[in-house]
Amino acid sequence: MLKRTPTGTWLPAWVPESTFTLSFLLMFCSIVQSSTGGYDGSMLNGLNILPSYTDYFQLNPATTGLNTASVFIGCTFGTLVSGVMTDRIGRRPAIFWASVVTLIGIAIQTAAQNIAMFVVGRIILGFGSAVSGVSSSVFLSETFPSRWRVWGVGLLNDFYYVGALIAAGVTLGTGQWQSTWAWRLPSLIQGIFSILCIVILPFVPESPRWLVYEGYYEYARTSVAQTNSNGNLRDPVAIAVYKEILDTLEWEKKEGRTMSPKEIIKTPTARKRLLIGMSAGPFSCIAGNIIASYYLQQELSTAGITDSTQQLKANVVLNVWCLFCAIIGTQLTANWGRKPTALLSEVCLVICLFIIGGLSKMYADDPAGASHSLVYGNVAVMFIFQGLYSLAWTPLLYLYPPEVFSYTIRANGLAFSAFMLNLLAFVFVYIMPIGLNNIGWKMYMVNGSWDVVIAVLIAVFWVETKGKTLEEIDAIFDGEKHSSVPDIEQVRTGQVTLDVGAIEKQLNANVETTKFE
Repeated sequence: MLKRTPTGTWLPAWVPESTFTLSFLLMFCSIVQSSTGGYDGSMLNGLNILPSYTDYFQLNPATTGLNTASVFIGCTFGTLVSGVMTDRIGRRPAIFWASVVTLIGIAIQTAAQNIAMFVVGRIILGFGSAVSGVSSSVFLSETFPSRWRVWGVGLLNDFYYVGALIAAGVTLGTGQWQSTWAWRLPSLIQGIFSILCIVILPFVPESPRWLVYEGYYEYARTSVAQTNSNGNLRDPVAIAVYKEILDTLEWEKKEGRTMSPKEIIKTPTARKRLLIGMSAGPFSCIAGNIIASYYLQQELSTAGITDSTQQLKANVVLNVWCLFCAIIGTQLTANWGRKPTALLSEVCLVICLFIIGGLSKMYADDPAGASHSLVYGNVAVMFIFQGLYSLAWTPLLYLYPPEVFSYTIRANGLAFSAFMLNLLAFVFVYIMPIGLNNIGWKMYMVNGSWDVVIAVLIAVFWVETKGKTLEEIDAIFDGEKHSSVPDIEQVRTGQVTLDVGAIEKQLNANVETTKFE
């Protein structure tokens, strides 16, 4: 049963009374957002293999890189406004308008008559995707109950591979067509995910943290109850979560913290949060997966598999494998923790990259005399590498940063992380085909050396956020929790009994005295 719920924005909501149903809708929102990015990467991977696409645009290594990497130009510009936009108009409206912009970019890309039009379409698509990625990550991290946050936000990137798998299947199906629809149809289908996201938004509530900061206290309390206790306002867990949010945001306001983008570098604590939180973006970008994500054809050719049909099939299998590993990685992240999972993955990536580089050199030295075991052994290690990457970086990319950032810097901090990710991605996606063409197997060795540095930085500087609410994580950085209520898991598991009546009186007093700008 649906309940009309005020949202404090122009975008209305009719929210299910069941917390389980609502969590499913939030996860589905996460899934369709993730699928858009995955579809794009895999689609370009498939298109770069199709003669109907490469011949139509008369591509060379430079223009192939431009067509593929131009989406990151849009992503880079999108991240510059995504934080401010998400804070000012609300999380849900920001997702809505981002999805609309993405659809416009997809339409231009599909109708492209030349490289310039294709690139413009992909820039617009990238702009919408960037805003959508930041606003979705902030929205889901702030709305999901802490016990389900890993799955809710982790899926925001896990299902990248579902979109990738769909794109791989579509390009495999259209690959034998002789018309331009062999690449136009895969491009057009990309818009389905943004449409699904727009359809879901009216059935999920606004972020309770955004509502509290904007002064919509009763709306926020309703949102907390809907996501934690089937709409029961007097449930101990719902009351504790709401009180924790209210106390923490009141403390941030008294400390003079604002929603300005400058806040991310204003204090030593903010700068520490920024360096740790934003590191997930650049680290995941330079870990080495870009080669397989966008240039699988060149990578397989380096290993000795040159038939286009076999390369398309390998693309499909790769995405199934990566999805499986991402799901396993999300469970590892939930049970084992963020930092240990990232360290395990990074160390294994270093080993794999050096092995791939060595095997690729053996093939390059004598392509005609290379054995089948060498070729397929190299491909197998490539697949293992992608699986190990997916184990940690796929769920952590959008999960870890919003956990590390406090409310006033969450959207802008995540936007900065995404900005660095897309800036590096644009550079790496553009130079990878040139690097593979010029130095071949040595690219893997260079990438492996970078990963050694990343592993050290994670071990030294990352903090563990497992099992904590966003407000409880503040204690790691500020040295204290800014609310008098017990930790939420203690209340949820019955370790602590909450005096609901006493907290109700405190809440009423707080709402009367707390004034937010």
